Amino acid sequence: MSLRGELRAFSAAARSLDRQAAVVLVLAAVLAVLQYALGDRDVYHALFGGRLAPDWDGLLSWGWWFVVQGVLGFVIPVLVLTLGFRQRPSEIGLGAGDVRFAGLLALLYLPLVALGTWVLSARPDFQAEYPHYSPAAQNWALFWAFEALFLFYWIGWEYLWRGFVLFGTARALGLYAILVQAVPFAAMHAQKPWPEALLSVVGGVALGALCWRARSFWIAVPIHSAQMLLLDLFCTLRVRTGVNGLGPGALGEILRKTGG
Repeated sequence: MSLRGELRAFSAAARSLDRQAAVVLVLAAVLAVLQYALGDRDVYHALFGGRLAPDWDGLLSWGWWFVVQGVLGFVIPVLVLTLGFRQRPSEIGLGAGDVRFAGLLALLYLPLVALGTWVLSARPDFQAEYPHYSPAAQNWALFWAFEALFLFYWIGWEYLWRGFVLFGTARALGLYAILVQAVPFAAMHAQKPWPEALLSVVGGVALGALCWRARSFWIAVPIHSAQMLLLDLFCTLRVRTGVNGLGPGALGEILRKTGG
């Protein structure tokens, strides 16, 4: 086939694509890459290190990572869908959705999260990984400041996948959008401890299905942020007390050592 014929075939194939879905999928990949390039904590140190509040550089560098994720994962995607494609907030996962259904599932899920994170926190590899900002494990003021800043990250992270990709491709892909958004989400957990990496496959599909059913991405934010908060909290308590058991006695010992 001639080059001209190949170009005509390529052009016809490109025109057959759903423009919104194509833009969403390509832009999501670009935004994920930019998060690692621009949100890197080394970028903060290069731009602001020692200039704003030198004693807080460590925490602020993590805050930089979180805020950049909020902008790239939430602000830009929302502007693209609302201004670029004239989508209403309710069409792109920003509405309240089915609050009763989402709230009920969250209440049922959180006890399982608490149990699972308690078990995982007993592993040395998890204690070495969480909290990501290790000084927070030794200072409660830093711990809670770190967790508060983390909320910017969760809004950006969850909307990128459970909002932008899920609802931005729903018209073209239908229910397959749930599986499509779960693939990059799981792939980006590849460097995590292996139990977490495998659970991210199940979690990505489950959160996508929940947001689809609830017609809103918002429910994913408290679920995922609570999961990380509990893991950070349990790992911190274990690091501070040296208690690594799993039974009620271990929890009681932790409470005694921390004055709870």
